[in-house]
Amino acid sequence: MRKATAAAALAVLFTLSSTPAHAAEVIPSDRVTIDVVMVNGSGCKQGTAQVVVSPDSTSFWVIYSDYLAQTGNGAGPTEIRKNCQLTLQINSPQGYSYGIAEAEYAGYGHLERGATGSQTVNYYFQGQSATTTWKHSFTGPFDDNWSITHRTEFSEIVWAPCGEKRNLNVNSSLKVDQGTSDTNANSFLTMDYTRGEVRTLHHFSWKRC
Repeated sequence: MRKATAAAALAVLFTLSSTPAHAAEVIPSDRVTIDVVMVNGSGCKQGTAQVVVSPDSTSFWVIYSDYLAQTGNGAGPTEIRKNCQLTLQINSPQGYSYGIAEAEYAGYGHLERGATGSQTVNYYFQGQSATTTWKHSFTGPFDDNWSITHRTEFSEIVWAPCGEKRNLNVNSSLKVDQGTSDTNANSFLTMDYTRGEVRTLHHFSWKRC
């Protein structure tokens, strides 16, 4: 039932999603596929992360089901920061290069007064030093769903090398700092798939080599 709900949600969201306004107008006509080379990290233990490419080759989703960072009452010292590293092989058509132009992250957070949190993600290609890094900070008191859109100007996008197979690495993390909040209270941030909603979306930009 959970898989069927996820599939239905994906179908609706793919239909509604569109390419960002600043993305390249060139989109390959051939189908783009993604091979997941590695999924590793405390925020995406085996079986808790799924990668799905959109039918129009403009984006891909990462669905998390157990991505939670927390501090305070009942939380162990290793739970204040969770991370996930995805290593992906993007099988793009010959003659095209791609980069990540925009990413949408969402989840739920509860931060006591005095507590803080952050969500960070960076992208880089195997063997390249150039990276794209985004970070968003949260300050308690906070108790709500959260949604963040990170955008990169077309001129600043880090592009995959033309004519080479280079894996794309997507490293994300959630961190919660107890700060001056009550040690008997619990503060947390999640980034996951809940209530039939898909939580993270990454938009490609394309250009001809």
